[in-house]
Amino acid sequence: MNPEKTHLKIIKSTPFGPVAIIWSLIEEKPLILQIILSTPDLSAEEEVKNAYRFINEESCRQIDEVAFKLERFLKGDEVHFSRDMIDWNKCSFFQKMVLNAEYNIPRGSVSTYQLLARYLGKEKGTRAVGNALARNPFPIIIPCHRAIRSDGSLGGFQGGVYMKRALLEAEGIVFDHQGKVILEKFYYE
Repeated sequence: MNPEKTHLKIIKSTPFGPVAIIWSLIEEKPLILQIILSTPDLSAEEEVKNAYRFINEESCRQIDEVAFKLERFLKGDEVHFSRDMIDWNKCSFFQKMVLNAEYNIPRGSVSTYQLLARYLGKEKGTRAVGNALARNPFPIIIPCHRAIRSDGSLGGFQGGVYMKRALLEAEGIVFDHQGKVILEKFYYE
């Protein structure tokens, strides 16, 4: 990655801490290379400093629009994201399949890693689906928080389990006293 062509937009005012958008102009079009969420242990700003030593903090109208939508989403608003500004080049064919299937899960619904694997024709691919989602370079735009374990427990999430649960609750998902999702039907079931 050419550091001179890679840019950074930081969203500072979210309920979950800063969010970083790493982007670049590719063929004169701004494309998102990665979205970095803060975790309870590490802010997105610190992660960017560690991973991208010579990145320019810069934005443009299209990136500002995505940042505004991300901020609204993280505050609980219903927002639709387009995949048009995603740079898929670092994703394998399988990961693209997983991320596109995950993208199709609507707000207020969840699926399981196992159901996603089955939907993709990879009956024994539950772990591979989970790994593809764990490495999702575009969290929130690709709503990987909407994938959970088959037993209804949350599983992992780049922004931490607290953030995953809060995002799902903002979408109307209900949890039992053990922290498991209560749903009659899962997406892709």
